[in-house]
Amino acid sequence: MTMYLTLALIVGIIIFLAIVLHYIPFLLWLSAKASGVHISLVQLFLMRIRNVPPSVIVQALIEAHKAGLQFITRDGLEAHYLAGGHVAKVVHALVSAAKANIELSFQMATAIDLAGRDVFEAVQMSVNPKVIDTPPVTAVAKDGIQLIAKARVTVRANIRQLVGGAGEDTVLARVGEGIVSSIGSSENHKSVLENPDSISKLVLRKGLDAGTAFEILSIDIADIDIGRNIGAALQIDQANADKNIAQAKAEERRAMAVATEQEMKAKAEEARAMVIQAEAEVPKAMAEAFRNGNLGIMDYYRMKNIEADTRMRDNIAHPQNNGQASLDK
Repeated sequence: MTMYLTLALIVGIIIFLAIVLHYIPFLLWLSAKASGVHISLVQLFLMRIRNVPPSVIVQALIEAHKAGLQFITRDGLEAHYLAGGHVAKVVHALVSAAKANIELSFQMATAIDLAGRDVFEAVQMSVNPKVIDTPPVTAVAKDGIQLIAKARVTVRANIRQLVGGAGEDTVLARVGEGIVSSIGSSENHKSVLENPDSISKLVLRKGLDAGTAFEILSIDIADIDIGRNIGAALQIDQANADKNIAQAKAEERRAMAVATEQEMKAKAEEARAMVIQAEAEVPKAMAEAFRNGNLGIMDYYRMKNIEADTRMRDNIAHPQNNGQASLDK
Protein backbone atom coordinates (compact mmCIF):
# COMPACT_ATOMS: atom_id res chain seq x y z
CA MET A 1 0.00 0.00 0.00
CA THR A 2 2.86 2.31 0.85
CA MET A 3 4.46 1.56 -2.53
CA TYR A 4 1.31 2.57 -4.41
CA LEU A 5 1.10 5.81 -2.45
CA THR A 6 4.74 6.56 -3.26
CA LEU A 7 4.12 5.91 -6.97
CA ALA A 8 1.05 8.09 -6.96
CA LEU A 9 2.98 10.84 -5.22
CA ILE A 10 5.80 10.64 -7.77
CA VAL A 11 3.35 10.72 -10.69
CA GLY A 12 1.54 13.67 -9.15
CA ILE A 13 4.80 15.54 -8.67
CA ILE A 14 5.78 14.86 -12.30
CA ILE A 15 2.41 16.07 -13.56
CA PHE A 16 2.60 19.15 -11.36
CA LEU A 17 6.12 19.95 -12.59
CA ALA A 18 5.02 19.44 -16.21
CA ILE A 19 2.13 21.85 -15.76
CA VAL A 20 4.34 24.38 -13.97
CA LEU A 21 7.08 24.13 -16.59
CA HIS A 22 4.47 24.48 -19.36
CA TYR A 23 3.05 27.71 -17.97
CA ILE A 24 6.36 28.91 -16.49
CA PRO A 25 9.08 27.86 -18.99
CA PHE A 26 12.02 27.92 -16.60
CA LEU A 27 14.51 26.55 -19.15
CA LEU A 28 13.51 29.22 -21.68
CA TRP A 29 13.94 31.91 -19.00
CA LEU A 30 17.36 30.50 -18.18
CA SER A 31 18.34 30.57 -21.87
CA ALA A 32 17.24 34.22 -22.12
CA LYS A 33 19.25 35.15 -19.00
CA ALA A 34 22.31 33.41 -20.38
CA SER A 35 21.95 35.40 -23.63
CA GLY A 36 21.63 38.74 -21.83
CA VAL A 37 17.90 39.21 -22.45
CA HIS A 38 16.08 40.56 -19.40
CA ILE A 39 12.70 38.90 -19.03
CA SER A 40 10.95 37.61 -15.94
CA LEU A 41 9.14 34.36 -15.25
CA VAL A 42 5.95 36.34 -14.65
CA GLN A 43 6.15 37.80 -18.14
CA LEU A 44 6.63 34.36 -19.62
CA PHE A 45 3.64 33.10 -17.63
CA LEU A 46 1.51 36.01 -18.86
CA MET A 47 2.49 35.19 -22.46
CA ARG A 48 0.97 31.74 -21.97
CA ILE A 49 -2.19 33.34 -20.64
CA ARG A 50 -2.37 35.64 -23.71
CA ASN A 51 -1.84 32.65 -26.09
CA VAL A 52 1.52 34.00 -27.22
CA PRO A 53 4.21 31.29 -27.57
CA PRO A 54 7.08 32.38 -25.32
CA SER A 55 9.65 30.46 -27.38
CA VAL A 56 8.93 32.60 -30.47
CA ILE A 57 9.25 35.87 -28.56
CA VAL A 58 12.32 34.84 -26.56
CA GLN A 59 14.16 33.52 -29.62
CA ALA A 60 13.41 36.77 -31.48
CA LEU A 61 14.62 38.85 -28.52
CA ILE A 62 17.83 36.82 -28.27
CA GLU A 63 18.53 37.25 -32.01
CA ALA A 64 17.85 41.01 -31.84
CA HIS A 65 19.99 41.42 -28.72
CA LYS A 66 22.94 39.56 -30.28
CA ALA A 67 22.62 41.75 -33.41
CA GLY A 68 22.60 44.92 -31.33
CA LEU A 69 19.01 45.90 -32.17
CA GLN A 70 18.04 47.43 -28.84
CA PHE A 71 14.91 49.11 -30.26
CA ILE A 72 13.09 45.76 -30.53
CA THR A 73 10.98 45.24 -27.43
CA ARG A 74 8.99 42.39 -26.02
CA ASP A 75 5.73 44.35 -26.13
CA GLY A 76 6.29 45.22 -29.80
CA LEU A 77 6.91 41.60 -30.74
CA GLU A 78 3.87 40.41 -28.78
CA ALA A 79 1.65 43.04 -30.40
CA HIS A 80 2.88 42.05 -33.85
CA TYR A 81 2.25 38.36 -33.16
CA LEU A 82 -1.26 39.05 -31.87
CA ALA A 83 -1.93 41.12 -35.04
CA GLY A 84 -1.20 38.04 -37.15
CA GLY A 85 2.36 38.89 -38.17
CA HIS A 86 5.43 36.72 -38.60
CA VAL A 87 7.75 37.63 -35.73
CA ALA A 88 10.72 35.54 -36.87
CA LYS A 89 10.68 36.96 -40.44
CA VAL A 90 10.49 40.54 -39.13
CA VAL A 91 13.49 40.06 -36.83
CA HIS A 92 15.45 38.28 -39.58
CA ALA A 93 14.72 41.18 -41.93
CA LEU A 94 15.75 43.80 -39.38
CA VAL A 95 19.02 41.99 -38.65
CA SER A 96 19.78 41.61 -42.38
CA ALA A 97 18.95 45.27 -43.03
CA ALA A 98 21.20 46.40 -40.18
CA LYS A 99 24.09 44.30 -41.47
CA ALA A 100 23.62 45.67 -45.01
CA ASN A 101 23.28 49.30 -43.83
CA ILE A 102 19.70 49.49 -45.14
CA GLU A 103 17.43 51.90 -43.30
CA LEU A 104 14.51 49.88 -41.96
CA SER A 105 12.60 50.66 -38.78
CA PHE A 106 10.63 48.20 -36.68
CA GLN A 107 7.36 49.97 -37.53
CA MET A 108 8.08 49.80 -41.26
CA ALA A 109 9.07 46.13 -41.09
CA THR A 110 5.91 45.16 -39.21
CA ALA A 111 3.76 47.22 -41.59
CA ILE A 112 5.28 45.48 -44.60
CA ASP A 113 4.74 42.09 -42.98
CA LEU A 114 1.12 42.82 -42.09
CA ALA A 115 0.53 44.08 -45.66
CA GLY A 116 1.12 40.53 -46.87
CA ARG A 117 4.62 40.93 -48.29
CA ASP A 118 7.63 38.86 -47.26
CA VAL A 119 9.76 41.53 -45.56
CA PHE A 120 12.78 39.24 -45.22
CA GLU A 121 12.67 38.43 -48.94
CA ALA A 122 12.34 42.15 -49.68
CA VAL A 123 15.49 42.93 -47.71
CA GLN A 124 17.32 40.12 -49.49
CA MET A 125 16.17 41.54 -52.84
CA SER A 126 17.51 44.95 -51.82
CA VAL A 127 20.91 43.40 -51.19
CA ASN A 128 20.80 40.93 -54.08
CA PRO A 129 18.74 42.34 -57.01
CA LYS A 130 16.31 40.08 -58.81
CA VAL A 131 16.19 39.42 -62.57
CA ILE A 132 12.73 39.20 -64.15
CA ASP A 133 12.30 37.78 -67.66
CA THR A 134 9.54 39.44 -69.65
CA PRO A 135 7.28 37.40 -71.93
CA PRO A 136 7.75 37.89 -75.71
CA VAL A 137 6.66 41.42 -76.67
CA THR A 138 5.39 41.90 -80.23
CA ALA A 139 5.68 45.32 -81.89
CA VAL A 140 5.74 46.73 -85.44
CA ALA A 141 8.26 49.28 -86.76
CA LYS A 142 7.28 52.08 -89.14
CA ASP A 143 8.34 50.03 -92.18
CA GLY A 144 5.68 47.44 -91.31
CA ILE A 145 8.04 44.65 -90.12
CA GLN A 146 7.00 42.86 -86.96
CA LEU A 147 9.62 42.34 -84.23
CA ILE A 148 9.37 39.99 -81.24
CA ALA A 149 11.55 41.10 -78.32
CA LYS A 150 12.40 39.53 -74.96
CA ALA A 151 13.92 41.57 -72.15
CA ARG A 152 15.48 40.93 -68.76
CA VAL A 153 14.65 43.47 -66.08
CA THR A 154 16.95 43.75 -63.07
CA VAL A 155 15.09 45.15 -60.06
CA ARG A 156 15.66 45.54 -56.36
CA ALA A 157 13.08 46.07 -53.66
CA ASN A 158 12.17 49.62 -52.74
CA ILE A 159 11.61 49.31 -48.99
CA ARG A 160 9.72 52.59 -48.73
CA GLN A 161 7.28 51.62 -51.48
CA LEU A 162 6.57 48.05 -50.38
CA VAL A 163 3.39 49.13 -48.61
CA GLY A 164 0.93 50.22 -51.29
CA GLY A 165 3.41 49.85 -54.17
CA ALA A 166 2.60 47.95 -57.36
CA GLY A 167 4.08 44.48 -57.89
CA GLU A 168 5.99 42.61 -60.59
CA ASP A 169 3.04 42.39 -62.98
CA THR A 170 2.84 46.18 -63.19
CA VAL A 171 6.59 46.45 -63.85
CA LEU A 172 6.37 43.84 -66.63
CA ALA A 173 3.36 45.57 -68.18
CA ARG A 174 5.10 48.94 -68.19
CA VAL A 175 8.30 47.49 -69.65
CA GLY A 176 6.30 45.76 -72.38
CA GLU A 177 4.51 49.02 -73.16
CA GLY A 178 7.84 50.85 -73.35
CA ILE A 179 9.29 48.25 -75.74
CA VAL A 180 6.26 48.49 -78.03
CA SER A 181 6.49 52.30 -78.02
CA SER A 182 10.24 52.24 -78.73
CA ILE A 183 9.98 49.79 -81.64
CA GLY A 184 6.91 51.54 -83.02
CA SER A 185 8.75 54.88 -83.17
CA SER A 186 11.71 53.39 -85.09
CA GLU A 187 11.91 54.24 -88.79
CA ASN A 188 12.71 50.66 -89.80
CA HIS A 189 13.37 47.31 -88.18
CA LYS A 190 17.02 47.29 -89.22
CA SER A 191 17.87 50.17 -86.91
CA VAL A 192 16.33 48.24 -83.99
CA LEU A 193 18.31 45.11 -84.84
CA GLU A 194 21.52 47.13 -85.14
CA ASN A 195 21.07 49.00 -81.85
CA PRO A 196 18.88 47.02 -79.42
CA ASP A 197 20.30 49.07 -76.54
CA SER A 198 18.32 52.05 -77.87
CA ILE A 199 15.19 50.30 -76.61
CA SER A 200 16.68 49.90 -73.12
CA LYS A 201 17.76 53.54 -72.93
CA LEU A 202 14.38 54.83 -74.08
CA VAL A 203 12.46 52.59 -71.66
CA LEU A 204 14.70 53.48 -68.70
CA ARG A 205 14.21 57.21 -69.31
CA LYS A 206 10.45 56.84 -68.82
CA GLY A 207 10.73 56.09 -65.09
CA LEU A 208 8.64 52.94 -65.22
CA ASP A 209 9.30 52.09 -61.56
CA ALA A 210 7.35 55.09 -60.24
CA GLY A 211 4.71 53.96 -57.75
CA THR A 212 5.95 50.37 -57.66
CA ALA A 213 7.60 48.33 -54.92
CA PHE A 214 10.75 47.98 -57.00
CA GLU A 215 13.58 50.07 -58.37
CA ILE A 216 14.57 49.20 -61.94
CA LEU A 217 18.35 48.96 -62.22
CA SER A 218 18.65 47.90 -65.85
CA ILE A 219 16.65 46.63 -68.81
CA ASP A 220 18.56 44.35 -71.18
CA ILE A 221 17.20 43.09 -74.49
CA ALA A 222 17.88 39.36 -74.45
CA ASP A 223 16.56 38.44 -77.90
CA ILE A 224 14.89 40.02 -80.95
CA ASP A 225 13.25 37.94 -83.68
CA ILE A 226 11.74 39.10 -86.98
CA GLY A 227 8.06 38.26 -87.38
CA ARG A 228 5.62 38.87 -90.22
CA ASN A 229 5.61 41.71 -92.73
CA ILE A 230 2.53 43.38 -91.32
CA GLY A 231 2.74 46.35 -93.72
CA ALA A 232 2.71 44.11 -96.79
CA ALA A 233 -0.11 42.01 -95.38
CA LEU A 234 -2.17 45.15 -94.77
CA GLN A 235 -1.48 46.39 -98.31
CA ILE A 236 -2.53 43.02 -99.75
CA ASP A 237 -5.72 43.09 -97.71
CA GLN A 238 -6.42 46.65 -98.84
CA ALA A 239 -5.77 45.72 -102.48
CA ASN A 240 -8.15 42.76 -102.21
CA ALA A 241 -10.78 45.00 -100.66
CA ASP A 242 -10.36 47.59 -103.44
CA LYS A 243 -10.59 44.84 -106.07
CA ASN A 244 -13.79 43.49 -104.55
CA ILE A 245 -15.28 47.00 -104.45
CA ALA A 246 -14.31 47.61 -108.10
CA GLN A 247 -15.80 44.26 -109.12
CA ALA A 248 -19.01 45.07 -107.29
CA LYS A 249 -19.26 48.47 -108.99
CA ALA A 250 -18.53 46.92 -112.42
CA GLU A 251 -21.20 44.30 -111.84
CA GLU A 252 -23.60 47.08 -110.86
CA ARG A 253 -22.83 48.98 -114.08
CA ARG A 254 -23.23 45.79 -116.17
CA ALA A 255 -26.57 45.05 -114.57
CA MET A 256 -27.72 48.61 -115.29
CA ALA A 257 -26.55 48.30 -118.93
CA VAL A 258 -28.43 45.03 -119.34
CA ALA A 259 -31.53 46.59 -117.83
CA THR A 260 -31.24 49.59 -120.18
CA GLU A 261 -30.81 47.27 -123.18
CA GLN A 262 -33.88 45.29 -122.26
CA GLU A 263 -35.81 48.50 -121.78
CA MET A 264 -34.78 49.75 -125.26
CA LYS A 265 -35.75 46.42 -126.78
CA ALA A 266 -39.15 46.68 -125.14
CA LYS A 267 -39.60 50.21 -126.51
CA ALA A 268 -38.57 49.04 -130.02
CA GLU A 269 -41.11 46.22 -129.90
CA GLU A 270 -43.72 48.68 -128.74
CA ALA A 271 -42.91 51.04 -131.63
CA ARG A 272 -42.97 48.16 -134.12
CA ALA A 273 -46.36 47.13 -132.83
CA MET A 274 -47.61 50.67 -133.26
CA VAL A 275 -46.29 50.71 -136.89
CA ILE A 276 -48.02 47.42 -137.65
CA GLN A 277 -51.21 48.76 -136.11
CA ALA A 278 -50.93 51.90 -138.22
CA GLU A 279 -50.29 49.86 -141.43
CA ALA A 280 -53.38 47.82 -140.63
CA GLU A 281 -55.44 51.00 -140.72
CA VAL A 282 -54.34 51.89 -144.33
CA PRO A 283 -56.56 49.33 -146.15
CA LYS A 284 -59.46 50.38 -144.00
CA ALA A 285 -58.87 54.02 -144.90
CA MET A 286 -58.61 53.18 -148.61
CA ALA A 287 -61.82 51.18 -148.49
CA GLU A 288 -63.55 54.07 -146.78
CA ALA A 289 -62.18 56.45 -149.44
CA PHE A 290 -63.57 54.18 -152.22
CA ARG A 291 -67.01 54.10 -150.59
CA ASN A 292 -67.10 57.83 -150.10
CA GLY A 293 -65.88 58.54 -153.65
CA ASN A 294 -62.74 60.30 -152.47
CA LEU A 295 -60.53 57.77 -154.30
CA GLY A 296 -61.11 56.48 -157.84
CA ILE A 297 -59.90 53.36 -159.47
CA MET A 298 -57.46 55.28 -161.64
CA ASP A 299 -56.06 56.99 -158.65
CA TYR A 300 -55.47 53.61 -157.04
CA TYR A 301 -53.63 52.27 -160.13
CA ARG A 302 -51.58 55.43 -160.33
CA MET A 303 -50.50 54.95 -156.63
CA LYS A 304 -49.53 51.33 -157.35
CA ASN A 305 -47.40 52.44 -160.31
CA ILE A 306 -45.63 54.97 -158.13
CA GLU A 307 -44.90 52.28 -155.49
CA ALA A 308 -43.55 49.96 -158.21
CA ASP A 309 -41.29 52.70 -159.56
CA THR A 310 -40.03 53.43 -156.08
CA ARG A 311 -39.15 49.77 -155.43
CA MET A 312 -37.40 49.52 -158.80
CA ARG A 313 -35.24 52.58 -158.05
CA ASP A 314 -34.40 51.14 -154.63
CA ASN A 315 -33.36 47.85 -156.20
CA ILE A 316 -31.13 49.60 -158.70
CA ALA A 317 -29.55 51.83 -156.02
CA HIS A 318 -29.06 49.04 -153.42
CA PRO A 319 -28.76 45.66 -155.16
CA GLN A 320 -27.28 43.93 -152.03
CA ASN A 321 -30.10 45.09 -149.81
CA ASN A 322 -32.51 44.00 -152.50
CA GLY A 323 -31.07 40.50 -152.55
CA GLN A 324 -31.18 40.25 -148.80
CA ALA A 325 -34.75 41.56 -148.81
CA SER A 326 -35.71 38.95 -151.39
CA LEU A 327 -34.22 36.23 -149.27
CA ASP A 328 -36.03 37.53 -146.24
CA LYS A 329 -39.29 37.42 -148.16
